Amino acid sequence: MPGPGPHLIYAMSSGLALTTLSNGRFTPHHTLTYTINAFFGPDIGSFSEWLASVIGIGFGEPFADAIHHPFYYVLVLGIPLCFFYSWLSGFLLRNGILFSPSGVPLSRRQCLLLLLAGSISHFFLDHLFEENGHSSMYTWILSTGWWQNRAPINPDAVVVVGFLCTCLIGGFIYINRVKSFNSIKQQSSQSVKLIATVVSLYCLWCISQIYWINPRRPAVGEEADLGVLVFLATYFVLPHYLCILSMHRKDLDPDQIPL
Repeated sequence: MPGPGPHLIYAMSSGLALTTLSNGRFTPHHTLTYTINAFFGPDIGSFSEWLASVIGIGFGEPFADAIHHPFYYVLVLGIPLCFFYSWLSGFLLRNGILFSPSGVPLSRRQCLLLLLAGSISHFFLDHLFEENGHSSMYTWILSTGWWQNRAPINPDAVVVVGFLCTCLIGGFIYINRVKSFNSIKQQSSQSVKLIATVVSLYCLWCISQIYWINPRRPAVGEEADLGVLVFLATYFVLPHYLCILSMHRKDLDPDQIPL
């Protein structure tokens, strides 16, 4: 299982990249909150379990099991922690400890988004590198591939996958063509919709071949594409999307403290 170093470095590097790309709308306050929860967040239960064993209280293990989860952590502790991190952001800003380009602390809504993003990012590393590669998530990802023998090449799979990949590349070029009258924001929005559509159809094809047809067939040769796409969408794309949602607005008034 990854220790403090990988969790902290992965989350902080992502936060710094978002700060640069957003021109400071993702502030150091965002990065700090995201990083702390990507490392210590879901593992706070393990610390509580250790502390309970030291002082002789028996509630530690059930509590640790309840919150060591990408979503239960926020469901159980999200409300009190978002109040705490919002207060902490204001304290650090008012006392000149941590700089914020916008001049305003994080709101409770922003903190809740960052709590969830950090918790999910924590398990991005945990699922890949814990239990000697035999975690339930990693095992499921591999189960969506074909490992019985050499995967047969099905013509319908070649046609479907080839068509979807061609639509993705061709659609991207068309949306971002030279003489397009759409703005960059519109082009980006349309490109995201294109990717989401192709991913949905791609996953639907894989599901139909793995779970709906009996006996199952290799969806894309021996590749575990369904597991990989679901994992990346949940544990990589979603937390970064939540971080983007938590950014300050461009027109934020420095004299306005958001709720």
